[in-house]
Amino acid sequence: MLKLNQAVENFKLPSTGGQDFNLSDHLGKNVIIYFYPKDDTPGCTVEGQDFRDNWDAFNQKNCIIIGISRDSVKSHESFKSKMQFPFELLSDSDETACSLFDVMKMKNMYGKQVRGIERSTFVIDTQGILRKEWRGVKVPGHVREVLEYLTAHSS
Repeated sequence: MLKLNQAVENFKLPSTGGQDFNLSDHLGKNVIIYFYPKDDTPGCTVEGQDFRDNWDAFNQKNCIIIGISRDSVKSHESFKSKMQFPFELLSDSDETACSLFDVMKMKNMYGKQVRGIERSTFVIDTQGILRKEWRGVKVPGHVREVLEYLTAHSS
């Protein structure tokens, strides 16, 4: 189980842009990982747009942003292009990262219990240490909250 103030185990996932993403390749950067349920759905679109619209502010804080869902890379490429996201989306179809970060939950959807991703965001520092997590995220104001955390905790 992943714990705050501990190193995050490396993981590798297929990414938009035709590359695989390796967490260990990004030491020296703050890594913002946001897990979201599904490409092209209303909440996930707004959340991605909020990260996109604050891209410059995150860049100034030595951050990269990564979005992860269980959708295919093909679906991600379409969503990323349509929304003009300047960051990569990772496909976690076998739930490697979802399991590592413990974001798979039972949720109610239209009166049925379904297993899906609980919207969550994680901040991993330049040394690969998990510094902050938000679980059960509500989209409005969330990206601002992540930026405020980084402003208060960046060196």
